[in-house]
Amino acid sequence: MSTKAAAAKKSAEKEAQSWAAPIANVGPIPVTILTGFLGAGKTTLLNRILKENHGEKIAVIENEFGEEGVDNEILADSKEQIVEMNNGCICCTVRGDLIRILNNLYKRRAKGEFNFTRVVIETTGMADPAPVAQTFFADEKVNERYLLDAVITVVDAKHGMTQLKDFTEAQQQVAFADRLLVSKTDVTSEEETLKLMERLRKLNVRAPITKVNFGVTPIKELIDIRGFNLNAILDIQPDFLTNSDHEHHDEVASFYIKTDKPLDVRKVDRYIGSLINLYGEQMLRYKGILNIKGEPRRVVFQGVHMMAGFDFASEWPDDAKRESTVVFIGRKLPEALFRELFEDCYASDETPDDVKAYAQGSVV
Repeated sequence: MSTKAAAAKKSAEKEAQSWAAPIANVGPIPVTILTGFLGAGKTTLLNRILKENHGEKIAVIENEFGEEGVDNEILADSKEQIVEMNNGCICCTVRGDLIRILNNLYKRRAKGEFNFTRVVIETTGMADPAPVAQTFFADEKVNERYLLDAVITVVDAKHGMTQLKDFTEAQQQVAFADRLLVSKTDVTSEEETLKLMERLRKLNVRAPITKVNFGVTPIKELIDIRGFNLNAILDIQPDFLTNSDHEHHDEVASFYIKTDKPLDVRKVDRYIGSLINLYGEQMLRYKGILNIKGEPRRVVFQGVHMMAGFDFASEWPDDAKRESTVVFIGRKLPEALFRELFEDCYASDETPDDVKAYAQGSVV
């Protein structure tokens, strides 16, 4: 191990040991990641969060490489700092490790110095939000104390089409989002805006798209989205994929697989595992509801790059059509191969009618 790597490992271990214990009878703090390309309007939104009396206690973490800075008067100092605003929100700049600033905020909250109930993290205009999101899954201490709620991406209606054409980063920000906010629609025609929204739907089939005016958009519409909650109901509108009259050769794209055939959970597990091994770095987000043979409940899963998780949701209603829907969003994914391999997940006559048989070890 190199000297630099050893020092980084030692620093990470020291940080892990310094975490304050989870606050008793208080659940994890929800976190929203705010991203968007240069000039999309993130700063306008952050300034609203920090200054308006919206009734929420929010800690805003601003990346130091942001193109404009939240407020020059608030963050004029070049050193890392945490500032409490008049409306009760917290503003802090990031000078290095995100885990360290999350730890610092949590400890000060535990001591009663700050009283925030949620966190918003702004990424830079050229950043891929995936590494930030992975922090909340990969680090055990962070995972115990913070809950990733959603990734919100702001898109510039005036320049969005050009940015999506010229920059892979802009495509990735759209593809990774749980909610898309289209800004500056007041300076574009309705036709231009609709074309952009069609393009966004092609890149991300699952994220709702909203035209916003940050002067009137309620803050509460941007929180508690539960985009990373495995038990949240997956709402997919496949028609979005067929509405566009324009073809774009994007590096990032999304597609979905849907079937009413029951699945074998063992085969699904092998399927996802194989895809992660082969294409994990290219798979930005993937998520689905599964109809597993012998299981009365919906099985839900989602993943970010190399990390995936499964869980049980509510039972299938008696009058509901039992079908599986899976969405993949990524860079240069071989859609035809993903579809072909998925067919191997179908249950067969040998698949037990009771999934408990797997756990009992009687089926392999």
